[in-house]
Amino acid sequence: MNESLRAQIDTYLSRLNDLKGRGRQLGDALARDPSNGSLIAATRAWQEQCGITINQLSGGSKAHWLARKFSEAFLLRSEMGEALEGALPEEIIARLLLVLEQAVVSLSRKDEPPVLSRSAEAAPRRFDFVHNVDLRSIVEQAYTDSRRVFEEGNYELAMRTSCGILEALVTDALEHRGPNELARSGAPAGKIADWPFETRLAVAEKVGLIRGGCARLPAVARKYRDNRESGPETPVSERDARLTGQVLNVVMRDLNPGR
Repeated sequence: MNESLRAQIDTYLSRLNDLKGRGRQLGDALARDPSNGSLIAATRAWQEQCGITINQLSGGSKAHWLARKFSEAFLLRSEMGEALEGALPEEIIARLLLVLEQAVVSLSRKDEPPVLSRSAEAAPRRFDFVHNVDLRSIVEQAYTDSRRVFEEGNYELAMRTSCGILEALVTDALEHRGPNELARSGAPAGKIADWPFETRLAVAEKVGLIRGGCARLPAVARKYRDNRESGPETPVSERDARLTGQVLNVVMRDLNPGR
């Protein structure tokens, strides 16, 4: 095995172990507080990061066995093996941890070189303004990953990852503002975690947490959660992914005005 391939494998093993550690951290946190909206949003961002790494290890092929294992982790099956609605977040985390471990085993095999796809690492972005300290390293890595897959031309994954970060950041800010103040501003009843993605963005703008940057968010990005399993009706373009990333950066400036 040449030194370049060995270095890539070591990089991926380090990333997989980091994802496993953060997954266990999220699973423990959700076990203590399963209705915490920012944790649920952070779990989605972590899932997208897992998807990025699995996509790279699968060479971008959805037919690769590792990519199929990743997709199957989100399904809840009946006793007859039929696919039902999505599994609970804690169950998905546990399944994805198994997929990550399978990826580690695959990378450690000497008889079959792994399929790898990797671009230059982007400089990490700091998220010290995030109130929930458990989320900071998660969204930081997700931000780096979103830039990486954009450069690789995987615009759908780049857009979904940016949306996951955006949702996590806005949810964190809304929860910190508090339910009483949100209610005085006309926010809907119920838990923030149960609000649709667009509702969270609208409420965050109404209470002054963010400005009007989300008006530029592409329609396909606004429905990114609805399209997780089946994919968007039309392909995600480079412009869609770029605009979503730009909106994310605008919202980050809004939430961290002292940066």
